[in-house]
Amino acid sequence: MELTPAQQDMVSSSTKDEILPVFRVGQRVRLVKMIRNDGTYPHANNGDVLVMSGAEGYVRKIGDFLQSIRVYEVNFFEDGYIFGCREAELEAVDLDAEDEVDEVAEELKWLKEHRAKRAAEKKAKEEAEKEG
Repeated sequence: MELTPAQQDMVSSSTKDEILPVFRVGQRVRLVKMIRNDGTYPHANNGDVLVMSGAEGYVRKIGDFLQSIRVYEVNFFEDGYIFGCREAELEAVDLDAEDEVDEVAEELKWLKEHRAKRAAEKKAKEEAEKEG
């Protein structure tokens, strides 16, 4: 029996987690392998690529699945997605002192831009409906 790409990813990422979390909330991380839809994301087909490897984001929360699998909720704000990732799928992004980024300010900036874009789209849609 041949495994689908999503099943292959699940098998390869089913390693045992460390006792303590490797990453902390607010830490910038990089995806070391692409995330494919394993069926838990309803807006894409199974096996579709959701986020490419190399994408960077910030750890929002640390949780667990079945009380044994650690899952990091990572905000890939440049892609506009939040996904759960395993430790084996992430690596820390080392920032030099002069390259330090305020992740809260960066995320707030993205949120403001996103909201402004959505408001402009809504306004344009309303104006189009008035004309038509």
